[in-house]
Amino acid sequence: MFKPAGISGRDLEHVELTVDEVEALRLVDLEGLSHEEAAARLGVSRQTVGRVLDTARRKVADTLVNGKALVIGGGAYRVAQVRCCDSCGSRWELADAQQPASAGEACPVCGSTAISACAGPGTRHGGGRCRGGRGRGCSRWEPAPSDAPSGSE
Repeated sequence: MFKPAGISGRDLEHVELTVDEVEALRLVDLEGLSHEEAAARLGVSRQTVGRVLDTARRKVADTLVNGKALVIGGGAYRVAQVRCCDSCGSRWELADAQQPASAGEACPVCGSTAISACAGPGTRHGGGRCRGGRGRGCSRWEPAPSDAPSGSE
């Protein structure tokens, strides 16, 4: 449950975000995949991804703006364990999420043992809205490629 600090969850209205909605948000908003790429990963149509995202974003906005508790539920799921290579930047999901990472674990791309658990947005995926897509609604601090300053200031 995600809720405003200092207020008991019992005293708040709850908004439920389904696992499908969380996964759509993760793929499109966090990983930067296009609706088409997310649809292929989820095995649904592009239009379905759009509808699920609209619903999920509305629920998240309602929760944040109106001080409600956000509860994630609605299905059986597992949390993927994703690793990042500190040497080459590759990302991969562990095949057996129940097994903890071993000390000798190596990057499948470059073989480096300088790996860690990934945190934050993915890399090497679709451009998403932050890289010059139609939305231009990115809150990151770096400019999109077409917004970069040219020449001297």
